[in-house]
Amino acid sequence: MSKAMTGRERFFEENDVIVTKTDCSGRITYANDIFLNISDLNESAAIGAPHNIIRHPDMPACIFRLLWTTVQAGREIFAYVLNRAANGDHYWVFAHVTPTLAADGQIAGFHSNRRRPDRRIIEETMVPLYRTLLNTECQAVSRAKGIEAAQALLEQRLQAQGMDYDRFIFSLQA
Repeated sequence: MSKAMTGRERFFEENDVIVTKTDCSGRITYANDIFLNISDLNESAAIGAPHNIIRHPDMPACIFRLLWTTVQAGREIFAYVLNRAANGDHYWVFAHVTPTLAADGQIAGFHSNRRRPDRRIIEETMVPLYRTLLNTECQAVSRAKGIEAAQALLEQRLQAQGMDYDRFIFSLQA
């Protein structure tokens, strides 16, 4: 996977749904053709790879911590995510991630559906918010302290608006 960013954004159709499934450790077990196309990966490169193979360096780690904590607790989460294609292009998604339960009720993996996000929400809300969170992460003395500081900042901002993360995300849809 290329580490160099191209600065080019990729887009997908409004009715397209990007789908991946992972095991409990986040390794991809299924990827649909839309995912393979937008991420610039082939099936052999995707299957078995950690899902963070598409992680964009401008995406705050605190958002991924929130995402993983939520789904590992057995709850669904919606999030706006900036991803990186293998060639260095980037693309935004509105992700819905859910735990997949085995017959015994235990979490067996995770399922993610991603749709095309509203550009207004990306440009007016998510880009400035994620920039602030990422700057907070980068200014800390360690990665762990940075993630903690950014997560605290996010929680503080949400509390000031009188809402939790889920309400915040859904308020953007209105």
